[in-house]
Amino acid sequence: MDFNRVLCCLGLMLVACAAQEPIPCTVPPLMSGGFTVMTTSIMSTGKITYDAYGQRMRVRTFSFSGNVTDQLMLFNKKVYYEIDWSRFTCKKMPLDTSFVPMQVPSDAQLMGQVVMGSSSSWGMGVLVNTWYGSLPGNGSYSSVFTEIGCIPLTTSLYTPASGWTTLSTFDWVVGISTAMDFIPPSFCAKASLEERETPDTFFTALGSLAMKSKRMV
Repeated sequence: MDFNRVLCCLGLMLVACAAQEPIPCTVPPLMSGGFTVMTTSIMSTGKITYDAYGQRMRVRTFSFSGNVTDQLMLFNKKVYYEIDWSRFTCKKMPLDTSFVPMQVPSDAQLMGQVVMGSSSSWGMGVLVNTWYGSLPGNGSYSSVFTEIGCIPLTTSLYTPASGWTTLSTFDWVVGISTAMDFIPPSFCAKASLEERETPDTFFTALGSLAMKSKRMV
């Protein structure tokens, strides 16, 4: 094989490797699944329904006593509702929409690609990509998504104000069971937007929900 042919082969190999490098993916537009959120002081579990088309999310957290706390996050309107079904009351609060953990941000950087489990045989492992990036206020995040399907698995977020928060998701199903999950209950119509110096993020809102669930135990 002559020198030019060797260079040509090397060039083709480099192109093939570059083409295989993961790029920020797009999650399925409609998903339902379970989650666990952990901070330095609390742990909570519940269910998530996510609509990427309308940028909406419904989060229900369960306490050990069986009580349910409920939030409807409307990222497209920068507000979220905290719903109390026991009293049929509703709070409407501002929502910081700069980071949505169900998505891979377009400016995310690839940390690496690994197989969770084993690659020795089919079905023993899952190929995943880990992405990372910066957040306003000297914050940072890392997120793990599957290579096939772009399914979110875990997101770890750090801010100087709140420390570390880790969101783990599981049992995802592509699709939603009811579109009514994204419609505020009728008694929320009278709720006025509360004034806050700093809007809640997905994580601080979820942390507040977890604390309410903890107090119900």
